[in-house]
Amino acid sequence: QLAMGNCLTNSFSSTKEAKALPIDTIFKFPSPLPNWASGEGFASGTIDLGGLQVCQISSFTKIWATHEGGTDNLGATFFEPSAVPNGFSMLGCYSQPNNQPLFGWVLAGKDITVDSSSGGTLKKPIDYTLIWSSESSNFEQDDHGYIWSPTPPDGYKAVGHVVTTSPEKPSLDKIRCVRSDLTDECEAGRWIWGQGTTSSENGFNVYGSRFSIRGTKAQGVCVGTFIAQENTSGTAPNSSLACLKNNNFALFSSMPKANQIEALVQTYSPWMYFHPRDEYLPSSVDWFFSNGALLYKKGEEPNPVHIEPTGSNLPQGGSNDGEYWLDLPIDHKAREEVMKGDVKTSETYLHIKPVFGGTFSDIVVWIFYPFNGPSTAKLGLIDIPLGKIGEHVGDWEHVTFRVSNFNGVLHNVYFSQHNGGTWVDAPLLEFQNGTNKFVAYSSLHGHANYPKPGLVLQGTSEIGIRNDTARSDLVMDTGARYSIASAEHIAGIVEPPWLNYARKWGPKITYELGTEVENVENVLSGDLKSALENLVNIVPDEVFGEDGPTGPKMKSSWDGDEE
Repeated sequence: QLAMGNCLTNSFSSTKEAKALPIDTIFKFPSPLPNWASGEGFASGTIDLGGLQVCQISSFTKIWATHEGGTDNLGATFFEPSAVPNGFSMLGCYSQPNNQPLFGWVLAGKDITVDSSSGGTLKKPIDYTLIWSSESSNFEQDDHGYIWSPTPPDGYKAVGHVVTTSPEKPSLDKIRCVRSDLTDECEAGRWIWGQGTTSSENGFNVYGSRFSIRGTKAQGVCVGTFIAQENTSGTAPNSSLACLKNNNFALFSSMPKANQIEALVQTYSPWMYFHPRDEYLPSSVDWFFSNGALLYKKGEEPNPVHIEPTGSNLPQGGSNDGEYWLDLPIDHKAREEVMKGDVKTSETYLHIKPVFGGTFSDIVVWIFYPFNGPSTAKLGLIDIPLGKIGEHVGDWEHVTFRVSNFNGVLHNVYFSQHNGGTWVDAPLLEFQNGTNKFVAYSSLHGHANYPKPGLVLQGTSEIGIRNDTARSDLVMDTGARYSIASAEHIAGIVEPPWLNYARKWGPKITYELGTEVENVENVLSGDLKSALENLVNIVPDEVFGEDGPTGPKMKSSWDGDEE
């Protein structure tokens, strides 16, 4: 068994030699993880879902692997959990692509029901169905692999598959099925492997499993197992497997308390690097308000109101109806200064929310920028400044780090990028100087967040809006100055008034798109002019107007999941 930090064990054993792959390396955090402060159920190792106690297993025995197909055409490996505690049972096997270090988990279950009138929470399957075999496949593999679906007894559901290297059915003692009232609808999630190199190809494919209804109020619990099935043209992936459901979700018993949040922030919170040429940096909200930001009301535009440092005079609730908006100071010099922000006194604002039915916590780190700068287009080998295009007052950006409520381990991070974003698993993160604080890069002027420095184009591979990131001396330790803006499970957390302001944080100014593009086209000719016209067609409309964003609480991700 090989240790990963001081909290988790990720390990595998195999008797077959194979070429070295990233998955042969076990991911280890740069520094040992702390012993989390005491406080009820967080990081206690088990969670009671309502008669079904579950624990998170991160030690594995390798069962079978393929070395072709899937991401980077490197194949995938299939494991079963090892070192399952006494009294707990396997609920399913684990699979991971071979293109990154081993780092994963599955849940194991234990029946702790007191009243057995409704039957125990776990039962053995009554049979197995072979859903796929690699016998007829000609790709490189370790022996032959067989994937089996348990047949549950009436009133129970399977939540995972069994993988073997034998055509003989597994023992009925191998796995347990779960009583139906403790399960939720499941669907295919992230693609793990297929005989092709993309998830859209027909044939046999393997996906991570996830519950169908997601969000802060959803009770679905991810088991960590996988869905395996044959895909045919025009059909969406589906599965007979279920996910788990937390019937004790309303208790919030496994969520981190204030002292544990402090420990998590000091362990994982990101270092944010700003582009060395970015003159538009973050500030705290109270600095923005105290330095002359104004509240406008429709029909009373000549008489804007200065905003109190806490935002206490902002209209509360309602909707984004266009009745109010914020703007920079009127005085030109003050306006220019506020646009630049004040990174030295900047502050981050945390939203702590339950996900996966309260078995994980999302710590959302919100950063406010007074101003979003102009965009630059890349047209082949030529960069073209786009004038006012891309500018707007008020810019809210965020990164989300997701930790296990079983043990406090960081599993992945969401980097917000304009109207979307991307999840990055912990093994693929960059960490700051030997610590467990991950690194994020804010793009020049646009402030989209990325896990690595460089150029990302919003458009195609040759034509698009530039998102440039780079390491520089302009850097912010987001855990140095922060406040918990919202955490529904913690009594005494009072949301700041500005969080419940539902309108725009900047004015809406619709450019005459033709005029702005014409200004740029006047300095272009031939192919470059055609390339610019193509750019206008492929980039979202909101890039070509100035419209302040709504605040964090108005985003769909506030109560939903990051997609």
